[in-house]
Amino acid sequence: MELFSNLALGFGVALSPLTLFLAVVGCFLGTIIGALPGLGPSNGVAILIPITFSLGLDATAALVLLTSVYYGAMYGGRISSILLNIPGDEPAMMTTLDGYPMAKNGRAGDALVISGVASFVGALLATLALALVAPYLARIAYKFGPAEYFALYALAFATLGGMASNNQAKAALASFIGLGIALIGLDNNSGFTRFTGGNLHLSDGVDFLVAIVGLFAVSEVFVFIETHGKSSAVGVKLGKVTVPWKDLWETRWTMLRSSAVGFIAGVLPGAGASLGSFMTYMMEKGIAGENGGFGSGAIKGVAAPEAGNNAAAGGALVPMLTLGVPGSGTTAVLLAVLMTLNITPGPTLFSDRPDVVWGLIASLLIANFVLLAMNVPMVKVFVKILMVPPAVLLPAVTMISFVGIYSLSGSYFDLVLMIAFGVMGYAFRKMDIPTVPVILGILLGYQMENNLRHAMTLSGGEWTYLFSSPIAAVLWIAAFLGFFAPVFLRRYLKKPQLIED
Repeated sequence: MELFSNLALGFGVALSPLTLFLAVVGCFLGTIIGALPGLGPSNGVAILIPITFSLGLDATAALVLLTSVYYGAMYGGRISSILLNIPGDEPAMMTTLDGYPMAKNGRAGDALVISGVASFVGALLATLALALVAPYLARIAYKFGPAEYFALYALAFATLGGMASNNQAKAALASFIGLGIALIGLDNNSGFTRFTGGNLHLSDGVDFLVAIVGLFAVSEVFVFIETHGKSSAVGVKLGKVTVPWKDLWETRWTMLRSSAVGFIAGVLPGAGASLGSFMTYMMEKGIAGENGGFGSGAIKGVAAPEAGNNAAAGGALVPMLTLGVPGSGTTAVLLAVLMTLNITPGPTLFSDRPDVVWGLIASLLIANFVLLAMNVPMVKVFVKILMVPPAVLLPAVTMISFVGIYSLSGSYFDLVLMIAFGVMGYAFRKMDIPTVPVILGILLGYQMENNLRHAMTLSGGEWTYLFSSPIAAVLWIAAFLGFFAPVFLRRYLKKPQLIED
């Protein structure tokens, strides 16, 4: 009964005209962002953050808009994967394996509809699971002390680093860089400035919104400039779009299985939608066997990764809301939004701000139906978005980034700093160093330092206190496994290769 009363509270918030409008706008913009190759949900949400704050939206409205963009981008990533053989984002990579062959075989419309429905099933079931699981996990989180939270943050860095990069050393380097940036500014204990170089603008530390927009949006501009004109994609013409009812019925169990596996993958801190997409594709390929036709246009090969990555997107919200630890790169950006709005994610969020949590969950339930309505009958509209030339896209992204950040702070120094982070992000991408651990370090560094100091104060400086409780010990073991397990998985599991044209 408590769940139904909470959902009633949430729908009371979500059904307001402004919230409904923001959900629809977020879904539309998110689908466009997802359809454009290379942008993805992280970049899309980062670009829209300055606009969100410029509009003066409250916490619930801002979260509804940005999470709708998040869900919409996860839907939209399949469009370029199927028609161009170019993943809209990393989780959509697995969709290219069978989506593009289906399109080449004259079934582009069927592939888009099947992937859209699979995305709906995965996201809807994940949102319902979020409503069921999150409150209980929040109650468990009340047992966490400073040692447990420090171990939890270590787990987030370890698993995110393990999954975000093929090189654990580079992921660790990125994490340490992020933690180092988080130390810039005033020391809470002594009151002295640290690592500012005498620059007064850095006395309050580095604004993580500036870092996020720089590392994601501005660096993307540099990448577009570098690659413009060097490569071109041969698209597949989209014919008549109809609903393949027989194929949808045939893939019903695939969608359900993939949704469950994807949600579990999303709940794991740092795993994210990419793992959910990969695990579900490989699971269904194993179930189908050699006669399943995977890699040559199997409909289950389209339904599985789309249901899996969208379910993982919903699952990634669970640790962010209940523990204050992002489950993916995009939820790390959303965590920054919450912190900017002076809202502390964690177990107290459900009791202190139930309107925010349940309003968000109810809005996501509504957004899923909005996205289904958009992505089936309006799919031809979104396909035309792929024709937007970089000459139009680049100035728009640049203008939004600069105007948005300047409107928040009114400081030219933040613009210079944003460009510096953009150059850093571009250099990191050229060197294959993941940028998400940098963001995670900036976001969690302050809390991680405070919990470490608190733990050392309680224990009288005894470092073994960090491993003393059963919860902390389990989290440290999970962190160790989460960091090193991908090394062995990549060595002993052969990943499927993309189908080349």
